[in-house]
Amino acid sequence: MGSTDCAHVLVVGASAAGLSTVESLRRKGYQGAITVLGDEPHAPYDRPPLSKQVLSGAWEPERAQLRPPAHLESLNAEFVLGDPATSLDVANRTVHTASGRSLRADAIVIATGVRPRTLPGQDGLAGVHVLRTLEDSLALRADLLTASQLVVVGEGVLGAEITATASALGLDVTMTGPQPAPMALQVGPLVSGVLADLHTERGVKLRLGTGVSELLSADGRVTGVRLATGEELPADLVAVAIGAVPTTQWLADSGIRLENGVVCDSRCRAAEGVYAVGDVARWEHEKFGLIRLENRTNATEQAAAVADAILGQDRPYAPVPYFWTDQFDAKLQVHGVLRPETEVEVVEGDIAARRFVAEYRSGGVVTGVLGWNMPKQARQRRQHIVDALVEASPVS
Repeated sequence: MGSTDCAHVLVVGASAAGLSTVESLRRKGYQGAITVLGDEPHAPYDRPPLSKQVLSGAWEPERAQLRPPAHLESLNAEFVLGDPATSLDVANRTVHTASGRSLRADAIVIATGVRPRTLPGQDGLAGVHVLRTLEDSLALRADLLTASQLVVVGEGVLGAEITATASALGLDVTMTGPQPAPMALQVGPLVSGVLADLHTERGVKLRLGTGVSELLSADGRVTGVRLATGEELPADLVAVAIGAVPTTQWLADSGIRLENGVVCDSRCRAAEGVYAVGDVARWEHEKFGLIRLENRTNATEQAAAVADAILGQDRPYAPVPYFWTDQFDAKLQVHGVLRPETEVEVVEGDIAARRFVAEYRSGGVVTGVLGWNMPKQARQRRQHIVDALVEASPVS
C-alpha cells in the first residue's frame, strides 16, 4: 500500500510504539489523517522510568510523558483516549471500541502492547502489585513508603529493577523466582551470577530456584508468600513480575493469526492493510525467525519500519535487538541475542571491577554483546553482530 492509497491511518495503542509510528509517518512526509486510539486516559508516556525514577520518587509522574502537549498537537493527529479497542473487522478495516465507536481507516497499526501475568488469588488482595501502567507505579510507590518487608515474585528484568529500587528506598527485600539468579534467562549464568552478588551486597535476600505456590493473606491483605519448597516468606507488600502476555484478546475473532503476539511477515504486516508494532508484534526476522521483543528500543525502530511499509517501502525489518537495565550502580546494555547455549567470554574490562564487556558466541559466531558499565565499548562491539548477521543464513 503506497501513501497515495492511504488517506487515513488508525493506530490502536497510545504507547511509545504507537506514538513513534505517528512521528515516523509525519517525518517521512505522510499528509493523511491519523487517529490514535488508547485504552488509558493519559497521553503517551514512557514505561522504563516506571520501575526506576517514578517508583523511587526521583521523577514526578509528568516527567514520564513522552512529548509535551505542543508537540502532540503539531502531529495533527486525533487522540481518542480512555476507550479500549474491543474488536477488529479486517475486511472493512474497522475497529470497534468499548464506548461504541467504530473507527475505519485505510491502514491499521496494532500497538496494544502487553499486560502483566498475575498469580492465582491476586485479584482484590491488598498489598499485591503488578507494574505496567503509570497508576501501577504510583500505587506501588505509595505502598513502598509505608511498608517494611517486600517480596518480589520474579527474577527477570522488571523484577530485578523493582528489587533494586525498593532496596535503595530502605525496604527489606526478598527476590523469588524459578531461575537460579537474577536475569538468568536474559543474560546467562556468568553475568546473572554477578548480578546475584550485586543484589546480595546491597542487602537483598535471594530465594531463587523455586517458584511461588501461593499468596498468604489475612483480612483481605497479603501477609507473605509460600514457595514451592514449603518455605513461607513474610511480607506486608508483594510485587509480581512474572512476565507479560500480548494484549490480543480483542483480536480473538478477527482472523488475525495470534500466537504469542500478533504474527506478522518480515514487513510487520499481519494482514492486508494491518500492521503490528512494539511489544505485541511477533514478526519474521530474516535471521532469527519469528521473534517478539519487549523493549523500548524496538518500539521506536519497528515504528519506523511500519511507517515505511505503509508508505510503500518494501524492506524487511531485521534489527540487532537491544535492551538495557539499570540496577543500583550497574548499567547493563545488551545487543543481539544471548542464547542459553552460547559461549561467553569477557573481552574487555574486568568482572571483579564490575566494568566489562562480554561477547556471546554460537558456533564461533558473535550473536550477542553485553556491557556492564561500559556502554561505549559494548556499542562498538555491536558491529561484530551486524557483520555476523550479514554473513549468516536464517536461523529457524
